[in-house]
Amino acid sequence: MAAIEIQPVILSGGSGTRLWPLSREAYPKPLLRLFGEHSLLQQTALRVDGPAPIVVCNEEHRFISAEQLREVGRAPRTLILEPDGRNTAPALAVAALEAERGGADPVMLVMPADHLIRRPAGFLKAVRAAAAHAAKGDFVVFGVKPDRPETGYGYIRGKGVVEAFVEKPTSARAKKFVASGKYTWNSGMFMLRASCWRNVLARFAPDIAGACERAWSRAQRDGDFLRLERESFLACRSDSIDKAVAERLAGASGAPRLVVVPLDAGWSDIGSWDALWEASARDAQGNVAQGDVLLEDAKGTLVFADGRLVAAVGTSDLLIVDTPDALLVAPKARAPQLKEIVAKMKAAHRPEAEAHRKVYRPWGHFDLLHAGPGFLVKSLVVKPGGALSLQRHRRRAEHWVVVRGLAKVTRGDEQLELRANQSTYIPLGVMHRLENPGSEQLEIVEVQSGDYLGEDDIERFGDRYGRS
Repeated sequence: MAAIEIQPVILSGGSGTRLWPLSREAYPKPLLRLFGEHSLLQQTALRVDGPAPIVVCNEEHRFISAEQLREVGRAPRTLILEPDGRNTAPALAVAALEAERGGADPVMLVMPADHLIRRPAGFLKAVRAAAAHAAKGDFVVFGVKPDRPETGYGYIRGKGVVEAFVEKPTSARAKKFVASGKYTWNSGMFMLRASCWRNVLARFAPDIAGACERAWSRAQRDGDFLRLERESFLACRSDSIDKAVAERLAGASGAPRLVVVPLDAGWSDIGSWDALWEASARDAQGNVAQGDVLLEDAKGTLVFADGRLVAAVGTSDLLIVDTPDALLVAPKARAPQLKEIVAKMKAAHRPEAEAHRKVYRPWGHFDLLHAGPGFLVKSLVVKPGGALSLQRHRRRAEHWVVVRGLAKVTRGDEQLELRANQSTYIPLGVMHRLENPGSEQLEIVEVQSGDYLGEDDIERFGDRYGRS
């Protein structure tokens, strides 16, 4: 592994709504800390040493993704921003173009940001084996030995050279696959040279290759961020690495060898609540509990408590997820139907489908405390050196009370400094900005009043984070 320089590529564009209400569009699964102190994105970035990773994520998640990576000392080489998700094939296309920048042709280790690896040593062993193949021009997939007839995964037939892919078989076929010993699960991780991906994509999906080349070549660079040209990228069709290329490589003449390397590392894609239960440490009764949880005579129950006590008595094979603004209760076996609930929420324009009560911003975060007709109360936490945009509102006024820290306030032509227990009023239509010039967090209680209190009633005149 030391002899072959490996360029980590992390694909972090999914929404992860199958883990609602923990995972939502504004704060998806890769950003969650489901197993220990690090998020799934952070765990992925820490999985391999070497060059800084190239990360592809949705533009809406750019600041929290960059912040999480910096927290663990793995600031990205480039954070490529997708204006909207187009699945993994276009994501890898722009990552490969970025990896080749300057004439390089590195071996890329392509990892989704939301997978769990319980045995890192096994993962590194598989990576070393895969790197030797990829360096020679092979297209490498990682296969996981199945321990059950899972119907939610794709399967790979063959040992060494891949013979065929089978996407999400029926239960009967999955049982035959497992019994035969000839199949492995498709982990969704890959290893190949950047030029290999560019060449096979041009052969099997030239429309994707062309659209991504245009989006990348016309992109704007903003520090570590690479903003893909919106029109070209949105014109690209959505497709996965598997369907666009890998499945068509098996047996194709004149194409790179498609090689499967066994991965024995405690892998899970954490694609559902049932998969999360399978991957978690369980007590003697098969329960998984996180947060302030009390269980009595419970079996096979998964409970996530975020902020308050959750008690379960006499439950069996039940899923209970409690967040500050939403509660989910369902039999574990019915978890796949969660997508129908999320679809109904979206159709009804329910905010719980997209965002948590706590919303992260590049300057810090805010938490919705209470709302009623014509008013809304928030808690704002501004990081040291952080600043909200210079802005005004057409339909609401604001009252700020400093709870802790030092606030620098711009209010029209005035400049104010406020400390704990001091306050100010921002009339409707007045230009204003809130900053934290101190070395400690600034905590503010904000009371909004007006006939419309939506987040889109913001007219920005200046923003240090480049937001429009």
